[in-house]
Amino acid sequence: MADKLTPERRSWNMSRIRGKNTKPEMLVRRLLHAKGYRYRLHGTASGGKLPGNPDLVFAGRRKVIFVNGCFWHFHDCRVGQHAPQANAEFWETKRTRTRNRDAAQRLQLELDGWEVLTVWECELKDRSALELRLDAFLQGPPRHSPFLHSPARDEPS
Repeated sequence: MADKLTPERRSWNMSRIRGKNTKPEMLVRRLLHAKGYRYRLHGTASGGKLPGNPDLVFAGRRKVIFVNGCFWHFHDCRVGQHAPQANAEFWETKRTRTRNRDAAQRLQLELDGWEVLTVWECELKDRSALELRLDAFLQGPPRHSPFLHSPARDEPS
């Protein structure tokens, strides 16, 4: 099926899609804030920017959360597996590149001592399951980076 929009109009539409403060991200933020969790936004931690600019950063816990759209980040669900027919090769390449970049950024965060959780847009449909998953992730003990932890500091004087 051919695209019903002109290339110019399609480009304009696509340019209006936000990467920050999306509806799914705002929903997760409101849910966590109501439960008493406090966080920093979009990849800022005390040491500066984090790889991949995570949507929510819990610096004291060394945990980050990404809120990803299923289509854009090539999730395994039905929406994420939808392949556009117009300009199919472009979209396949773009989405594959995004998936590979996400994996590399996640690995870098984990190597730096951060725990990473990805919340997918499709998971927002079941709020109670999402709340349980978020609580389980955030309630777990923080993972300490070997570069930030000094045993001498923790010993009593």
